[in-house]
Amino acid sequence: MAITTPLSLKGRALRLLSAREHSRAELERKLAQHEEEPGTLAQALDELQTKGFINEQRVVESVLNRRSAKLGTARIRQELQGKGLAPDAVLDAVAQLRATEVERAREVWRKKFGEPPTDVAERGKQVRFLASRGFGGDTIHKVVSGCFDEEA
Repeated sequence: MAITTPLSLKGRALRLLSAREHSRAELERKLAQHEEEPGTLAQALDELQTKGFINEQRVVESVLNRRSAKLGTARIRQELQGKGLAPDAVLDAVAQLRATEVERAREVWRKKFGEPPTDVAERGKQVRFLASRGFGGDTIHKVVSGCFDEEA
């Protein structure tokens, strides 16, 4: 039976990064418990960042690619902020998402419901569903009311 040696901090970070993009703050949170000497985690992450393994822009793009088809701007903003990304990067991503908010909400609504609500209860259900996905009130109103004008 082979003896396994514990992974170094850099090895653990690379294992996490191989699964998906992580921000530096996420890696710090996840790896802090494995740091044996103060400063070694920061040093390992500095090295990975210098080599391009940790990149905030790629984290933003990854989240947008994975989540924008299903979630509204508010939920994605919350997710990006939770990853500890720079406020400027989050604002840029949110501005980019706002341009397609109605189209994305319409597609999510169409997959779930496909037809306008027939009564108040059904309308409430559709509104709550879209709100839980992080779409804004104006967007929800346009989609549920059937106001599909493209200028919106």
